[in-house]
Amino acid sequence: MAKKKFSGLEISLIVLFIIVTIIAIALVVVLATKVPAVEELQSSSHPGKCPTEPNDPINERINCIPDQTPTQAKCEERGCCWRPWNNSIIPWCFFVNNHGYNAEAVTTKDTGLEARLNRIPSPTLFGDDINSVLLTTQSQTSNRLRFKITDPNNKRYEVPHQFVKDVTGIPAADTLYDVQVTEKPFSIKVIRKSNNRVLFDTSIGPLVYSNQYLQISAKLPSDYIYGFGEHIHKRFRHDLYWKTWPIFTRDELPGDNNHNLYGHQTFFMGIEDNSGKSYGVFLMNSNAMEVFIQPTPIVTYRVIGGILDFYIFLGDTPAEVVQQYQELIGRPAMPAYWSLGFQLSRWNYKSLDAVKEVVRRNREARIPYVWPGLTVYPDFTNPKTSEWWANECSLFHQQVQYDGLWIDMNEVSSFIQGSLKGCSVNEMNYPPFTPGILDKLLYSKTLCMDAVQYWGKQYDVHSLYGYSMAIATEKAVEKVFPNKRSFILTRSTFAGSGKHAAHWLGDNTASWEQMEWSITGMLEFGLFGMPLVGADICGFVADTTEELCRRWMQLGAFYPFSRNHNADGYAEQDPAFFGQDSLLVKTSRHYLTIRYTLLPFLYTLFYKAHMFGETVARPFLHEFYEDPNSWIEDTQFLWGPALLITPVLKQGTEYVSAYIPDATWYDYETGEKKPWRKQRVNMYLPADKIGLHLRGGYIIPTQEPDVTTTASRKNPLGLIVALDENQTAKGDFFWDDGETNGTIENGSYIFYTFSVSNNILVVNCTHSSYSEGTALAFKTIKILGLTDTVTEVRTGENDQQMADHLAFTFDASNNVLSITDLNFNLGKSFIVRWNQIFSDNERFGCYPDAGMATENLCVQRGCIWKEVSGLSGAPECYFPKDHNPYLLTSTQFSPTGITAELQLNTAGARIRLPSNPISNLRVEVKYHKNDMLQFKIYDADHKRYEVPVPLNIPETPTSSYENRLYDVEIKENPFGIQVRRRSSGRLIWDSRLPGFAFNDQFIQISSRLPSQYLYGFGEAEHTAFKRDLNWHTWGMFTRDQPPGYKLNSYGFHPYYMALEDEGNAHGVLLLNSNGMDVTFQPTPALTYRIIGGILDFYMFLGPTPEVATRQYHEVIGYPVMPAYWSLGFQLCRYGYRNTSEIEQLYEAMVAAKIPYDVQYTDINYMERQLDFTIGERFKDLPQFVERIRNEGMKYIIILDPAISGNETKPYPAFDRGIQKDVFVKWPNTNDICWAKVWPDLPNIEINESLTEDEAVNASRAHVAFPDFFKNVTAEWWATEIFEFYNEKMKFDGLWIDMNEPSSFVNGTVTNRCRNDTLNYPPYFPELTKRTEGLHFRTMCMETEQILSDGSSVLHYDVHNLYGWSQVKPTLDALRKTTGLRGIVISRSTYPTAGRWGGHWLGDNYANWANLENSLIGMLEFNLFGIPYVGADICGFFNDSEYHLCTRWMQVGAFYPYSRNHNIQFTRRQDPVSWNETFAEMSRNVLEIRYTLLPYFYTQMHEAHVHGGTVIRPLMHEFFDDRGTWEIYEQFLWGPAFMVTPVIEPYRTSVTGYVPNARWFDYYTGEDIKVRGQKQTFAAPFDKINLHVRGGYILPCQEPAQNTYLSRQNFMRLIVAADDNQTAQGTLFWDDGESIDTYERDLYTLIQFNLNQKNLTNSILKNGHTNKYEMILGEVYVWGKGTTSVNEVNLTYGGNTLKTNFTQDAAKEILIIDLKQMDVFLNEPIEISWS
Repeated sequence: MAKKKFSGLEISLIVLFIIVTIIAIALVVVLATKVPAVEELQSSSHPGKCPTEPNDPINERINCIPDQTPTQAKCEERGCCWRPWNNSIIPWCFFVNNHGYNAEAVTTKDTGLEARLNRIPSPTLFGDDINSVLLTTQSQTSNRLRFKITDPNNKRYEVPHQFVKDVTGIPAADTLYDVQVTEKPFSIKVIRKSNNRVLFDTSIGPLVYSNQYLQISAKLPSDYIYGFGEHIHKRFRHDLYWKTWPIFTRDELPGDNNHNLYGHQTFFMGIEDNSGKSYGVFLMNSNAMEVFIQPTPIVTYRVIGGILDFYIFLGDTPAEVVQQYQELIGRPAMPAYWSLGFQLSRWNYKSLDAVKEVVRRNREARIPYVWPGLTVYPDFTNPKTSEWWANECSLFHQQVQYDGLWIDMNEVSSFIQGSLKGCSVNEMNYPPFTPGILDKLLYSKTLCMDAVQYWGKQYDVHSLYGYSMAIATEKAVEKVFPNKRSFILTRSTFAGSGKHAAHWLGDNTASWEQMEWSITGMLEFGLFGMPLVGADICGFVADTTEELCRRWMQLGAFYPFSRNHNADGYAEQDPAFFGQDSLLVKTSRHYLTIRYTLLPFLYTLFYKAHMFGETVARPFLHEFYEDPNSWIEDTQFLWGPALLITPVLKQGTEYVSAYIPDATWYDYETGEKKPWRKQRVNMYLPADKIGLHLRGGYIIPTQEPDVTTTASRKNPLGLIVALDENQTAKGDFFWDDGETNGTIENGSYIFYTFSVSNNILVVNCTHSSYSEGTALAFKTIKILGLTDTVTEVRTGENDQQMADHLAFTFDASNNVLSITDLNFNLGKSFIVRWNQIFSDNERFGCYPDAGMATENLCVQRGCIWKEVSGLSGAPECYFPKDHNPYLLTSTQFSPTGITAELQLNTAGARIRLPSNPISNLRVEVKYHKNDMLQFKIYDADHKRYEVPVPLNIPETPTSSYENRLYDVEIKENPFGIQVRRRSSGRLIWDSRLPGFAFNDQFIQISSRLPSQYLYGFGEAEHTAFKRDLNWHTWGMFTRDQPPGYKLNSYGFHPYYMALEDEGNAHGVLLLNSNGMDVTFQPTPALTYRIIGGILDFYMFLGPTPEVATRQYHEVIGYPVMPAYWSLGFQLCRYGYRNTSEIEQLYEAMVAAKIPYDVQYTDINYMERQLDFTIGERFKDLPQFVERIRNEGMKYIIILDPAISGNETKPYPAFDRGIQKDVFVKWPNTNDICWAKVWPDLPNIEINESLTEDEAVNASRAHVAFPDFFKNVTAEWWATEIFEFYNEKMKFDGLWIDMNEPSSFVNGTVTNRCRNDTLNYPPYFPELTKRTEGLHFRTMCMETEQILSDGSSVLHYDVHNLYGWSQVKPTLDALRKTTGLRGIVISRSTYPTAGRWGGHWLGDNYANWANLENSLIGMLEFNLFGIPYVGADICGFFNDSEYHLCTRWMQVGAFYPYSRNHNIQFTRRQDPVSWNETFAEMSRNVLEIRYTLLPYFYTQMHEAHVHGGTVIRPLMHEFFDDRGTWEIYEQFLWGPAFMVTPVIEPYRTSVTGYVPNARWFDYYTGEDIKVRGQKQTFAAPFDKINLHVRGGYILPCQEPAQNTYLSRQNFMRLIVAADDNQTAQGTLFWDDGESIDTYERDLYTLIQFNLNQKNLTNSILKNGHTNKYEMILGEVYVWGKGTTSVNEVNLTYGGNTLKTNFTQDAAKEILIIDLKQMDVFLNEPIEISWS
């Protein structure tokens, strides 16, 4: 084994360990043997007594050797006590009672006490002791005491303060303090009379008073002291653990040390107890010193000159103490208003151009700020030069028009030690004691101490340099800016500097620590009387980072002095440098905008600082002194009493452990009342947020912001009223011209007081002598924290002049009243009153169960019963407002979402809702995309059913915080989820409402809506596209139910889209397939009630209706691309008797030349309605189908899911189904759940006169339902379809009906099911036949279905997915069978079904209402992602009527799925069944459809590739026009083709809305010259009004009998110019029938562009090979201008040729004929005219 070799580091550590061990052993020996413990100081000629060891209060030791490392010899030399300790911080050598002074002849004088103090003979510390000194006290006020200790024999230097003067005369009476002087040895105590607490006790240590060393110690009453400066104090509250703080002005970078910095501030404040009683201590001395703070606590001053001149202040609160101190030294100057704006600076801009660039980019980024002007740095050395200084400043101002002066380097700073020749060796430059200042050298980085100034030697006045310079600069400003305040910014400060100047915290470093420490510095300078203070935002030295600068800009927006400034040589850091769209710019702009909004409030705070000495940036303890938790908070602060600011101060975090003081608090940005009070919270502050909260009980003046204060001061004013728990608030407001000197003294200002109580705001103008200010007016008032709904606001100048004010809104989510359009000019008082009522609209129903709610049932449930007056549909039984069944127990945030845990609140669960509650819930929020999120609530302990429908969502979220359009919060008390749109601040989801429940078979959640504009939810008939929110409940459960008002019908679509008042749109999908109902109420709000599963919501942020729809479609899957032929007209009838009847119809249609592509047969073609059979009467149908298919037609057959099980002969469909086990069964058995539908029994004569119910009993067979979830079922289904196609009859598409699934019995053939809990659940949604059970006319809910992964589910859970589960297998089978695209039409649908099929709107009725409702259904299914949709033209049930069918044919010609279909035993209604006039009308309107099919087909392609609507509500294109938000009687095909049908009987005109665009009449090509208004159009019986939108190019094709023929005709372009003579359009073209042509690049995509008189195409894709389908024959140019065209040229194939054309110049129409020129659209074309 090799011998180990130690590394150099290891050897060093071993040696170090040995040394430490030796020292430790020596110390143990010393301490154990008590050597050299000295009880009596025998060696001293002046004996003193050391404390005995057990009684040695080590924390009270006053250090006797502060100047060097202590030794026993030096200790004995100084006559002190030597006692080493095992901690080197604790003094080993300390004073005892043999040092100090004795007081002689204590007497009372006019102003206080006087005593001569004689030095106790003892060894000297630093020599030149003064043996006799004089103590004088002055009771200057009842709460301010001064005591001085001076040399009575020799005048010593005293600070020549320019404001503080000696007080002469009679001492104050009734003082709050007593003064006690102890004579031997001397000490002084200051005692609060009220509680006998000693505030300042010097008996703890000796007084030392020599020529160049003064020392005094004082014991303090509590551990909480604040102040002293200027240093970096990491914490606002002082660390008492043996800290030395030198005070002597020095040019030194702030850092993690105790270095003395720029200012000389000797004031500190202490809080005594939670009564708020506080005290302050100020030493008026400008000599170098150090302050030593130690536990107990004790403060020791060690000063090297001057005198001891103390002021003691007593207050009932911390704020009072600070006010008293500022009263003494001079209250702060009143700043110029503009100086409160944001400011930018940099050391060493390279050129003026560089300055201009900074200004430019920040203006472009809309960053509000003030440009402070170019700065000057005069060399100021002597106050006698004030006049010279003023002259120089004035002369310079003539060159550079600056607005303020920034005086730097005035500590005074030098880049050499003392002078070029150094400094003399004398007691000034090298005193006997040097405090622990930087470098331990007085003249380091400054002048020699023996230099002489007017006020004295540099030794004494060094720390006054900046103070004196500020005073001189103030005089200069008076000369340069007569009567103006201007702005002075100084680096070096002294007590009272705030009366003359502002301060920044010096040359800080770009670090997270220094950002945090800046808060303490800011708060300390507030104590020192310099409220206009701040740090260099983003740091002065070192390169900042984006994150640090972003967080610092957030914080710096709330520094009183807000400036971004950095040094030469480092990266630029002004906000706009990071990019116009950067998160830093956005958050900076946002919070600086808030700052500028709040400037009136901030300015008022400065007024109060100037007048009363109040702080501006305020520590918690000033307001919440009763709470000891507030005494140590220094990472948050207040603006005045009312705005709480919580910044993020740590790198990489979005959570702040924030303390929320004992008050009511509101989120500033939302107005939401927070549930926090006197507690620590984990505040979520993502990358662009700082915590801002308003304190209840206060009223804040605001002003509409702008990019400069000059601009913002002209804007309207407002008030934010934050109510406290008693619904009261108060505030005030000061306003003047913002810059003139003496406005306050001269009375040239306006002042208001505000108060709120009893729902009355009194705005009282107490002073108004600033006439220019009266041009401004209060325009808005926002009131936070109301308890109930506001329905009335009244305003007036007094009680007698009150009038209703209608311009207000009430945000019920946050209980915020916003009053707008006020006009109360400044200078006037006024009153605002409002009411508060519990609105009926705020009732959330507590008894939605079947049956009538009664008071008894309601009270039994635990809810509130109150009858409703009038016609309101509000519930009489409703939840209490404080209903909160679940407690939020934890919340975890991540960059991609939130997870929260909920626990059933058993203590508060007094309300008993149906079914059993789930105890523990989990909430998951996922930020999937910047415009899409998911939030899910489910059982945390047990797996519940979840919808097995695949969605297209990212595997991992792809959103980024800075780009997300939304913010999400989990709320508590009551629990709720809030989703807020960032751009507007609008809550778009807010479920923080009573009534939340998560029970086993009853889940309920409510959400407020952002407006009354809601669309979606289906499938059920209702009266308008926009949903009626006036207390309506809509059930959703798929059922074979013909359309009827409020009847749940075939499909299940729990999706809605909502518009917000700002015009934004969003969509919401609840992914749940259990039965449910949704209640709309005018709050506006909705309530979901679901009988199973989980809550799984997806939100789509838009922000436009069409974009939101596309986002939804992206998730559920883009719509199927239909075959081209499927856009042709189609005919069907339930009741064709035989093949010849269909053949006759076909012949008649062809003879009439009515375009027509698809023929159907309904179930009549089957044998006894059995799938995959052909009946005897239709045995020749296959031959007919083959014939018409050869003529270009297509054929679609119907299939029902139910398969007969009663066949006496082999029935392969059933037999193979049994073999493959495809049918739905009872759970845990092998038994099929039999039902009855259409198939008849074999060998029974069918009586067609029987009713449906009679036929069920007489002839219907038992049927089984295939379970389409099973993989094997899809295979079986495909086989049956394939066999039928190949062995019996060809077809091109499949129509799947009855797949809700529909049954003609309830559950089973016995009408009985086996599980009442599932078929009659505890809560039964608001469905048709509500009391009949869920199994009404469908399967039993307990039957079992098997998902593709093999897991078992109840039909109860997947009932509404039955049709969905059939669509894809059907399309797959169709395509596999035919090898072509085909089309599938399904009656039952669920989200994502549009990926595989289209839908017709079911078995409608031949009436005008159903015609109108078809428009609503068509628009809704476009929202739902199923754009291939239409209604049965002319109606399915009942005889249609000529006029009705006429208008319906006209509308139906523009359904995407255009089919005429009706029931047997009613009259024929096909186009050739009426008369020649009808046939001609049908031909004409269908020829228009066929002409436009290329455009329609392109729109289908757009939906297939990008999602979105094909049939489009007007609001999707014109969402910024509220006039479109309720229109459904008109619609658009894509963006450019508007249809305005007649949907009322016997009308020959129609009134429609013309959106704000250029529109052309389709028939004439003329500009209709109407925009943005309603217009009545002529509508004779044979016409439907059609308009083309300017700015678009529509590809068209000459029509023909069917699409097979029309695709061989000439193409045409309709070029509709906009106002600028431009237009654009697209053509998608493929073979129209192959599968996945887009996905396989087998298509051509062409873009057309009109630019003035030049039309071109761009071939974006050229993958379709048959160019002969794309021959351009004509170009129609509409709106070309009135100038006549002389020539049209075609550039094509390398040649330029003249073309034939016609024109109507007056109508601005140009028609270009290209039919003879063989122009193919898929080759480059340019057409121009002149």
